[in-house]
Amino acid sequence: MKKLTIFALVLLLVVSCLLIAGCGKTEKKEDKYEIALVTDVGNIDDKSFNQSAWEGVEAFAKENKITYAYYRPSEDSTAARVETMKTAIETGAKVVVCPGYLFEESVYEIQEQYPEVQFLLLDGEPHDAEYNYKTASNVHCILYQEEQAGYFAGYAAVKDGYTKLGFLGGMDVPAVIRYGYGFLQGVNDAAKEMKIEDKVSVKYWYSGSFSPTDEIKTKMESWYSDGTEVVFACGGGIYLSTTSAAEAANKKVIGVDKDQYFESETIITSAMKDLTTSVKLALKDLYATSNKKWPADLAGKTSTLGAADNCVGLPTAKTSWRLTKFTVAEYEKLFEDVKSGKVKISNETKARPELAIKVDYQN
Repeated sequence: MKKLTIFALVLLLVVSCLLIAGCGKTEKKEDKYEIALVTDVGNIDDKSFNQSAWEGVEAFAKENKITYAYYRPSEDSTAARVETMKTAIETGAKVVVCPGYLFEESVYEIQEQYPEVQFLLLDGEPHDAEYNYKTASNVHCILYQEEQAGYFAGYAAVKDGYTKLGFLGGMDVPAVIRYGYGFLQGVNDAAKEMKIEDKVSVKYWYSGSFSPTDEIKTKMESWYSDGTEVVFACGGGIYLSTTSAAEAANKKVIGVDKDQYFESETIITSAMKDLTTSVKLALKDLYATSNKKWPADLAGKTSTLGAADNCVGLPTAKTSWRLTKFTVAEYEKLFEDVKSGKVKISNETKARPELAIKVDYQN
């Protein structure tokens, strides 16, 4: 019995040593990821900016056999985003992808601390808290022609038979304003073509938030009860308040940034920015250089992508196309006219567009 006990103790000691040795090996092993995406607030399954950008990183990295990973900040703050970016770099990142304007101050703060790291900032440009702008040579920024995406949505809605429309913006930042004013221009041009300018109207309001609220839902309920047929919900999660009101009123919604058809049967189309394609194009240009640094035409510069780059538009998949009168073929013709410059759309954000339709600005 005593021998068995001693044998059991020895066996236990050997197993324990093996386990400890194994754990020690795991702790010493450090995974290195060359391309890192740092999320803004949400995660890579947010069905918005983070997810779209991540899909671009993932597709490019897999195609080119490059290691990649994503990192999520502990909280919604510039300090947390900077700390997470540093963690990614310390874990081997040579390229850091930052999706959204929330990274503007973060990239401004960190860009010169890591001159050998290449940063890709989507939908923003680096600046400090006082809005002093500076883009270092190791940073490339991408902005979008939101006015084109908004135009497509407004034009399509009127051509599909809607005459009482609404634009719900989040905060009145330039990107949202471009979406809104582009939407108005599209509504106006379609109404003029159909000679129904006097029958078409738009309610226009910035909620001051990118998150769903009871206030937004109540406002949308009042719009729908007042006759509004479709609302372009433009900004973060505010579409959730809009679809909730639309479902109760049996009315419609236009989504934004990403194809949001799966969120609600009320969403008839979405005004999209194709972050996935944008990321893939940028990374392709970066990795085409011998030193894996931004080429001269991108280093420290901002690209503004639109229809000409196939980076804005409406989704045309059968599951997404819930317009019943305006056809995909008609949309594709319009897209080519915008792409070629035949159709001109203003990107002005300071002055409201001059229109023949009636607009009820509620801010």
